[in-house]
Amino acid sequence: MEIKQYYLGCLSHASYMVSDPETRTAVVVDPQRDVDQYVQDAKSQGLTIREVVLTHFHADFAAGHLELQKRTGAGLSLGAKAQPQYPFTPRREGDQIQLGKNSLRILETPGHTPEAISLVAYEGDQPKAVLTGDTLFVGDVGRPDLAVSQGHTKEELAGQLYHSLHDKLLQLPDEVTVYPAHGPGSLCGSAGLAGKVSTIGRERAENPMLAATDEASFVAAVTKDLPELPAYFNHDAQYNQQEHADLSEVVAQGLKPLNDPGSAAVLDVRSPDDFAAGHRPGSLNVGIDGRFAQWAATLSDPQQPLVLVAPPGREEETITRLGRVGLENVVGYLSSSEQLTQSGARIQPSELSDRLAGENPPAVLDVRTPQEFRKGHIAGAQHIPLGELARRLEELPGEVVVHCQSGYRSSMAASLLRQHGVVATDLVGGIAAWQAQGLPVQS
Repeated sequence: MEIKQYYLGCLSHASYMVSDPETRTAVVVDPQRDVDQYVQDAKSQGLTIREVVLTHFHADFAAGHLELQKRTGAGLSLGAKAQPQYPFTPRREGDQIQLGKNSLRILETPGHTPEAISLVAYEGDQPKAVLTGDTLFVGDVGRPDLAVSQGHTKEELAGQLYHSLHDKLLQLPDEVTVYPAHGPGSLCGSAGLAGKVSTIGRERAENPMLAATDEASFVAAVTKDLPELPAYFNHDAQYNQQEHADLSEVVAQGLKPLNDPGSAAVLDVRSPDDFAAGHRPGSLNVGIDGRFAQWAATLSDPQQPLVLVAPPGREEETITRLGRVGLENVVGYLSSSEQLTQSGARIQPSELSDRLAGENPPAVLDVRTPQEFRKGHIAGAQHIPLGELARRLEELPGEVVVHCQSGYRSSMAASLLRQHGVVATDLVGGIAAWQAQGLPVQS
């Protein structure tokens, strides 16, 4: 049996092709929405993709299960508790997907979501690997609060997660390889993911979330200090349960040059430097060279038509990456730079330091995560994480200097604040540039 991991760094997402070289058959697990790589790899290796499996309804990205099923004619499997709008094969505890002499055996592992399953890869009668979805990560476990809107409590799901881990996954031999659906940077964990591949033995020994000796202490640990859910998570969790347009249709719809955005919102995906040099008034900046899709989905309204300003030649890439998180509302892109007339106010660290030491110092807004803020921040700075900014605007003064770690998120924040009438100046290079000049921070 061969297992190939496909890792999409900008979403910290891992998908898998499990194949049997003798029968030339394959199963794809948790595919991303643009599915060409799976189809091309199967073709080049002479494989037939006979099954597509979702371990659960992902909340942080739009999965490619329907696209891949349409392209290949493969079957579609989900956990038996799933209730999507499309036909599927319900998989229960002990079910097997046969791949010649090898097999994928189903474990029902609820907790992250009620319908979650894991797949144990057997070569003959020997378990060799387990695809854990979002139940077990490297150094972490799945957060239990994603299905709260469906009538479950996080404590109830955390209890289920405890039993899924201790009664099922941790009963596997230490040498079994662990292949999770996410790596570092994902918000689907409870604390912080530490890698992309591990073993059961390593997680048993080193995963801090598995150190709890009983269910009550595990529930307390796994529900404590959970990071706020991005606004788009509920949208994507629902989206993955619904029939939807093929990604190729979404790209074709958005790949249209326009001279004017009309009433559509403008999403400018150029770099912070290019955006500051000139942009359309009222546009939102989310740079494409970063965790673009995650932030675009967090800060955009999925119902609002979008017109793009993109680096020339990267329009299709932009629409594809937005489609990966279920944003299908791009109606075109601006084909001229004539409307990019507004420059963004910016300030260098040394100038900000001088102004903070003088009369009438400016208000400083730090939009990093709580963990980053605690490690070191500019004295007196107000702290509102970027993902919370849109709903906490009333806490801000009318004029602020905004910063993040490097300048990527602060450009987003400044453009968002300007949309709401706040006079926002962006600190060039973020707190990293501030510290590089020897300027002080408080921890």
